[in-house]
Amino acid sequence: MGIFTCPVCAGNLDISGNSYICQNRHSFDIARSGYVNLLLSKHTGKTVHGDNKLMVQARRDFLEKGYYSPLRDALCDTVCGLTKNGGIIFDAGCGEGYYTAAVRDKIDQSDIAADIYGIDVSKIAVEAAAKRKKQIKFAAASVFHIPAADQSCDVLMTLFAPYCGEEYHRILKAGGAMVMAIPGESHLWQLKEAVYDTPYKNEVKPYELEGFEHTGVQHISYTISLDSRQDIQSLFSMTPYYYKTGRKEQERLAALHRLDTQIDFQLLTYRRI
Repeated sequence: MGIFTCPVCAGNLDISGNSYICQNRHSFDIARSGYVNLLLSKHTGKTVHGDNKLMVQARRDFLEKGYYSPLRDALCDTVCGLTKNGGIIFDAGCGEGYYTAAVRDKIDQSDIAADIYGIDVSKIAVEAAAKRKKQIKFAAASVFHIPAADQSCDVLMTLFAPYCGEEYHRILKAGGAMVMAIPGESHLWQLKEAVYDTPYKNEVKPYELEGFEHTGVQHISYTISLDSRQDIQSLFSMTPYYYKTGRKEQERLAALHRLDTQIDFQLLTYRRI
């Protein structure tokens, strides 16, 4: 039996044929791509949820070229080191599954028997994730209403996703680990300088989180060189800046043919208290 729970009644979900069904007979069909939609409209309040097709495609195109591979590799090593045989790994806000799939591959290469689950509020993103890696159980769901059983997970990943400490604490086992990736102060600084009149550094908040013990931080900083308009546009399109940028700034971005910019990540680890 898996850890997914019914978003209607919170009962355990079991697979029957091509559906997930709970003991109260609430049923959720598994899409042809392999994911299940456990997202209830009352948990979102919007018609369009999460990243759209443009953002998902941009992120996939950019990440597949390896620009963020140092972060991917550090994440895989960290999660692998925290995972024991029989463990459950949960990716809260998995996007199109680039990092989730990489962790799956690393776990398999390390001969660790573990199950991996991933959720994202964007159906477009989670469908792409399900197509990428069939050995992971994916669902469309919100991190603020996670359809997973209490204390069912050993390791939780949250990468640039909204933070919901209450839900993360609920689904993690006592002593379980949380791995969080956040942008550092200087992340994409040269890109911001090229686009904005008054660029600003990212605010890095204090590491302390209620219900968790902070156990470590890795600083991942390097420079990438983008030699095409397409890669520059893909990078910008996958950031929160894209939809907050006016026409003048968009025109500046479109005029860039080449860009060297700093990459600055922090990979934080926590233990659930």
